[in-house]
Amino acid sequence: MENIKYSVLIVDDHPLIIESYKTALKYYSKENDSILFLVHTANDCDSGYELINDFYKKKKYPDIVFLDIQLPPSSDGKILSGEDLGLKIKKLLPSTKIIVSTTFNDNYRIHSIFKSLYPDGFLIKNDITPKKLIEAIDVVINDPPYYTKTIVKLLSKQVANDFLLDSIDRQILYELSIGTRMKDLPDVIPLSIAGIEKRKRHLKTVFNTHSTDDKELLLKAKEKGFI
Repeated sequence: MENIKYSVLIVDDHPLIIESYKTALKYYSKENDSILFLVHTANDCDSGYELINDFYKKKKYPDIVFLDIQLPPSSDGKILSGEDLGLKIKKLLPSTKIIVSTTFNDNYRIHSIFKSLYPDGFLIKNDITPKKLIEAIDVVINDPPYYTKTIVKLLSKQVANDFLLDSIDRQILYELSIGTRMKDLPDVIPLSIAGIEKRKRHLKTVFNTHSTDDKELLLKAKEKGFI
């Protein structure tokens, strides 16, 4: 039987994680005689983008990219994270399957990554075992997507919600939950104080909260899986 070759790019700043991906790929290849993996690695946004550009120029697109979200930013400050790098991959290498991995486990960040990249695989590092990693490779190759249990729980909770919140509403809730003060919100959200206050009043109506402070609102938002 003729071998099937897959080109794989691993972008992660932890050598042990890179090695764990390589080990899983080797094991999968051993269990599936006809499959071979050609692996390239990068450990920050600069080296990752350089490889992506190289693939693009040669028109030899990688089949799969393992992409860490928390990466050292590019030296020019234009690519700040793996999420930004993922957007470059989506634009330059649209046929490449992206497997995102992250230690983030708050709902806002996961939702944001999911919405911007729609990855073929989404791994929360705390969920990953060698067995799960091999399973992820198999599913992404044959019938994506593959999500670890934390992602599945989050998505199930989101689908079960009756509320429709847009990205601004979510960002307001997230910023309030991490302690950002109202007077500082216009620095990170494209609205005036008055506009943010109006959004907050709407959110309190949506979540049916009546307290004058934000504690009850944030508790309800967390309970519903929004933060």
